[in-house]
Amino acid sequence: MLSRRRLLHTIIASGSAPLILPRHLIAGSGQTPPSEQLATAHIGVSGQGGGNLGEIGKFPEVKVVALCDVDESRLAGPAKEYPGARTHRDWRKLFDSQKDFDAVVVSTPDHHHAPIALTAMLLGKHVYVEKPLAHTVEEARLMFATAEKMKVVTQMGNNGHGGDGLRRWKEYIDAGTIGTPTEIHVWSDRPGGWWGSQGKPRPADTPAVPASLDWDLWLGPAPLRPYHPSYHPMQWRGIKDFGCGALGDMAVHNADPAYFALDLGAPDWVDAETSPPNADSFPAWTIVTWHFPAKGNRPAITMKWYDGGKRPANVPFVDPALNLGDNGLIIAGSKAALFGGSHASPPRLLPAEAQASTPVPPKSLPRSPGHRIEWVRAAIAGNPKDAMSGFWYSAPFTESLLTGMLAVEFQKRLTWDAAALRSPDTPDADRVVRKMYRDGWKLPV
Repeated sequence: MLSRRRLLHTIIASGSAPLILPRHLIAGSGQTPPSEQLATAHIGVSGQGGGNLGEIGKFPEVKVVALCDVDESRLAGPAKEYPGARTHRDWRKLFDSQKDFDAVVVSTPDHHHAPIALTAMLLGKHVYVEKPLAHTVEEARLMFATAEKMKVVTQMGNNGHGGDGLRRWKEYIDAGTIGTPTEIHVWSDRPGGWWGSQGKPRPADTPAVPASLDWDLWLGPAPLRPYHPSYHPMQWRGIKDFGCGALGDMAVHNADPAYFALDLGAPDWVDAETSPPNADSFPAWTIVTWHFPAKGNRPAITMKWYDGGKRPANVPFVDPALNLGDNGLIIAGSKAALFGGSHASPPRLLPAEAQASTPVPPKSLPRSPGHRIEWVRAAIAGNPKDAMSGFWYSAPFTESLLTGMLAVEFQKRLTWDAAALRSPDTPDADRVVRKMYRDGWKLPV
């Protein structure tokens, strides 16, 4: 077994970019010649998993050979649609019994992402993992390190990263349109609606497990607890053992243009304000602040996240009467501000007169054929950097976002040492940086 400490130490010490080798020099399973289809195994096939399967499975470059879901009622429909695919309930048995797949699409609750993806990558499989990439900071770092080591093609499912809007944000900023960036604000309307578990204590009742659901498999690496319908199929995101809250769900989309355009890297401190804390679920609302030190020509900058009904106020160049919408991003600078909605939607300049009088910068960045097909084609060609939200990008991004959960958990400002993967002034944060796994579900590194 590969030592987790050794893997992390090697990656941190080297500080090197991914080594990308020609396809014919890479050995191991999962190395599909360019002339062949990509054979895919899909783990989690309803909800977002159904969306991934519905698009990826229809590409002519793809052959779906395996379907896996812990809930038989959710597996039945996809099994009929792809009769040539073998079906499984336990992904571990899929990996043990089936060898004819090149790539894995992981669309499970957050707490399963790292165990599945790490196991798949160590088998030489390419992986597409839904957002947020990982459940803990350590998992994100390990997923980055393992992708580097195995040279597989990876992608996180933040679909806006493949859109034109993301590139427009960077092209405006690179053109100097807003001047020197000074502050970042990101928000979401979540939690709400089907997010009813967030901000609430653990349910006291213990209803029967549905006959179609293997509850032990659904829990997987998480601590044992009784089944409750508020966890499956939707509200698990608000529970600490399973998800990363509203921040993990939507900051991955809404903050992406800022992280991409400004090359934010890792913060050196994080802080948070929240509604009253809860031992089992994330707060009903949070305001999280990250401080990113100066990097290259960019000065130090703060990024604030708002959820649960909170919104930014008193932002330079932003009219207080502006309807910010349910989800969005503002990057303010010394000359103007950029404002846009969720999923890296195209930005507009603020104030309004700036939009009318400022030339539109040229399109200088390469465009994507689409977030999912980009990953498929990169996997067939064996080029990790052709998947633009590959773990070489999305793991450090996820890692930085998840440091915000440390401030939420401890209700205070924490310093952050990214190289050491620890908070020097809050040693207890280690239990959130990394976590315990149930026997039979431990990480393979």
